[in-house]
Amino acid sequence: MPYWKINLDIRSKDFDSTKSLCDALATDCEVKWDGDSFSFEIKEAKAKDLRAMWNTRIRGLIAVDSLIDVIDQY
Repeated sequence: MPYWKINLDIRSKDFDSTKSLCDALATDCEVKWDGDSFSFEIKEAKAKDLRAMWNTRIRGLIAVDSLIDVIDQY
Protein backbone atom coordinates (compact mmCIF):
# COMPACT_ATOMS: atom_id res chain seq x y z
CA MET A 1 0.00 0.00 0.00
CA PRO A 2 1.49 3.37 -0.98
CA TYR A 3 1.86 5.96 1.75
CA TRP A 4 3.15 9.41 2.46
CA LYS A 5 6.14 9.78 4.75
CA ILE A 6 8.00 12.62 6.41
CA ASN A 7 11.13 12.59 8.61
CA LEU A 8 12.41 15.28 10.93
CA ASP A 9 15.83 15.47 12.61
CA ILE A 10 15.99 17.76 15.63
CA ARG A 11 18.87 19.27 17.60
CA SER A 12 18.25 22.20 19.93
CA LYS A 13 20.64 24.71 21.48
CA ASP A 14 21.92 22.26 24.11
CA PHE A 15 21.52 18.66 25.23
CA ASP A 16 18.90 19.39 27.92
CA SER A 17 16.70 21.36 25.54
CA THR A 18 16.97 18.65 22.90
CA LYS A 19 16.09 15.99 25.48
CA SER A 20 13.07 18.01 26.62
CA LEU A 21 11.81 18.29 23.05
CA CYS A 22 12.32 14.56 22.57
CA ASP A 23 10.48 13.77 25.80
CA ALA A 24 7.54 15.92 24.69
CA LEU A 25 6.94 13.52 21.79
CA ALA A 26 7.25 10.34 23.83
CA THR A 27 3.53 9.60 23.84
CA ASP A 28 2.86 10.81 20.29
CA CYS A 29 5.31 8.86 18.16
CA GLU A 30 8.41 6.70 18.20
CA VAL A 31 11.57 8.76 18.38
CA LYS A 32 15.11 7.68 17.60
CA TRP A 33 17.75 9.21 19.85
CA ASP A 34 21.18 9.74 18.32
CA GLY A 35 23.55 11.19 20.92
CA ASP A 36 22.86 14.92 20.64
CA SER A 37 19.81 14.84 18.37
CA PHE A 38 16.70 12.81 17.69
CA SER A 39 14.42 12.09 14.79
CA PHE A 40 10.95 10.86 14.13
CA GLU A 41 9.03 9.66 11.11
CA ILE A 42 5.37 9.91 10.29
CA LYS A 43 3.69 7.66 7.73
CA GLU A 44 0.10 8.05 6.59
CA ALA A 45 -1.93 6.68 3.70
CA LYS A 46 -3.31 10.11 2.78
CA ALA A 47 -1.45 13.39 2.40
CA LYS A 48 -4.11 15.27 4.39
CA ASP A 49 -3.67 12.85 7.31
CA LEU A 50 0.10 13.29 7.16
CA ARG A 51 -0.35 17.05 7.24
CA ALA A 52 -2.61 16.81 10.31
CA MET A 53 -0.19 14.55 12.17
CA TRP A 54 2.74 16.79 11.21
CA ASN A 55 0.95 19.92 12.44
CA THR A 56 0.13 18.25 15.76
CA ARG A 57 3.75 17.22 16.37
CA ILE A 58 5.20 20.57 15.31
CA ARG A 59 2.77 22.57 17.44
CA GLY A 60 3.76 20.47 20.43
CA LEU A 61 7.44 21.06 19.75
CA ILE A 62 6.87 24.80 19.35
CA ALA A 63 5.01 24.93 22.68
CA VAL A 64 7.78 23.07 24.52
CA ASP A 65 10.48 25.19 22.89
CA SER A 66 8.66 28.36 23.97
CA LEU A 67 8.39 27.01 27.52
CA ILE A 68 12.11 26.21 27.55
CA ASP A 69 12.86 29.81 26.51
CA VAL A 70 10.74 31.18 29.36
CA ILE A 71 12.33 28.85 31.92
CA ASP A 72 15.83 29.75 30.67
CA GLN A 73 15.12 33.42 31.42
CA TYR A 74 14.92 32.65 35.17
